[in-house]
Amino acid sequence: MHPVIIAISVLWLTLPALLPNSAAVIFGGGAPVDMGRSWGGSRLLGDGKTWTGLMGGTLSGLLLGMMLYLIATLLGLGEPWDFGGFPDCLVPMFSLALGSLLGDIGGSFLKRRIGLARGAKAPVLDQYDFLIGAYGLTLLTSTSWFMDHLVNGGAIYGLLFVVILTPLLHRLVNVLGYKMGAKDVPW
Repeated sequence: MHPVIIAISVLWLTLPALLPNSAAVIFGGGAPVDMGRSWGGSRLLGDGKTWTGLMGGTLSGLLLGMMLYLIATLLGLGEPWDFGGFPDCLVPMFSLALGSLLGDIGGSFLKRRIGLARGAKAPVLDQYDFLIGAYGLTLLTSTSWFMDHLVNGGAIYGLLFVVILTPLLHRLVNVLGYKMGAKDVPW
């Protein structure tokens, strides 16, 4: 299979992990995940990580995955574009979406521990925490799916493409969110 097709298909399969953080901003507000608790003199996470954002972002990623599944099925795309058979495909879709937000929450926790305020820049961590969470949770919950779709048969090159593309996408989405007034800072 052509490397460009592989790269785009891995990006396609990763989309349920790319949407949740943006969706969480839209759905955010309400009770913070850390319930206002502190550790070592600073908040565990901060007011930016809310239960409604976590749920709304996760459901948005899952719904996007289901839409991609339907598109691939209706167009008869098959491998490498499909998520697998239904309902088994829901596990990696959900894991990508939830893992993305858990990775972001983990990044926020680390930022608070090193003394960075909410919205402060943390290069590399800001760009990859969600991807590490998404791929990590998916590897744990859907090991064979992860290996078959994102590693084996040359898919590892698509995975590397997504890893390289992620900082550019992250920057673009954050600048757009800032210009739309959904974010306080453009990073």
